[in-house]
Amino acid sequence: MPVSPQDLESRRLEIVQQFALLRDLRSGSISNTSGRCGKPNCHCHQPGQPVHGPNPRLSYKVQGKTVTESLPTPAVQKKAEREIAEFRRFEQLMREFLEVNAQICRARPVDQDAPVAQEKRRPRYAKRRSRP
Repeated sequence: MPVSPQDLESRRLEIVQQFALLRDLRSGSISNTSGRCGKPNCHCHQPGQPVHGPNPRLSYKVQGKTVTESLPTPAVQKKAEREIAEFRRFEQLMREFLEVNAQICRARPVDQDAPVAQEKRRPRYAKRRSRP
């Protein structure tokens, strides 16, 4: 059974209202890193000793470049996890919003009386006159 344009518009309004309920959000992902530090006398450089870590890091893009932030405490990590989860919710709402809008566009009848944009005409170039 096809959905009416009014039902689709109602769904679109619900989605828009959900956007207003979003809290702090950020894109990115959290990963753990482990490794040896730069201090040659540290225990991590001794054979058989564990390396430092795991150290949680937040990675995200800024103008096409990857930025990495350290997450020094569990509280900071939990905050970043909440913000990333909210960003995923934002992405899901955006996908739903775009899909509902596409359905609305397909469901709307074509207005026969609406003026149709004419094709652009090619500009005519003035003929150059030869100078005497």
